[in-house]
Amino acid sequence: MSEVIIAKKAAIVDEVTEKFNAATSAVIVDYRGLTVDQVTELRKQLRDANVEMKVIKNSILTRAAEKAGLEGLEEVFSGPTAVAFSNEDVVAPAKIIDEFAKTADKLEIKGGIIEGKVASIEEITALAKLPNRDGLLSMLLSVLQAPVRNVAYAVKAVAEKEEEVA
Repeated sequence: MSEVIIAKKAAIVDEVTEKFNAATSAVIVDYRGLTVDQVTELRKQLRDANVEMKVIKNSILTRAAEKAGLEGLEEVFSGPTAVAFSNEDVVAPAKIIDEFAKTADKLEIKGGIIEGKVASIEEITALAKLPNRDGLLSMLLSVLQAPVRNVAYAVKAVAEKEEEVA
């Protein structure tokens, strides 16, 4: 191989390594058997959630994962492979792909990465069942508000009782 080609491939490996390192989560899928319309729809849903999906050669993925310090992904990188990278929402790629796989049974989750750690298929599907970031924040907010609300009700009840007495 010429040095120019080797340099281009090394640059691609570096780019994918950067994506692995920057991603809060990445989901690796086998898209074999999906129609063009299905792939287009999946990409649109992912793009709407600020998730980037790329089809990358397995040899490049293997080198990039090794360079990023992600061990145990070698067996996942076989056959047609696409990776959905999310730099913002940890749950988004897993949730979107899991939902999409329910209608497109040819789409298969092979594994992934969650906050720099290699994740199994089971971990990715468990992550998909979690509420998204906004849902988790609203749940946290309601838990934090409950004690304050209870104190307010108690103060109001005492005030009403005092008015009745007076």
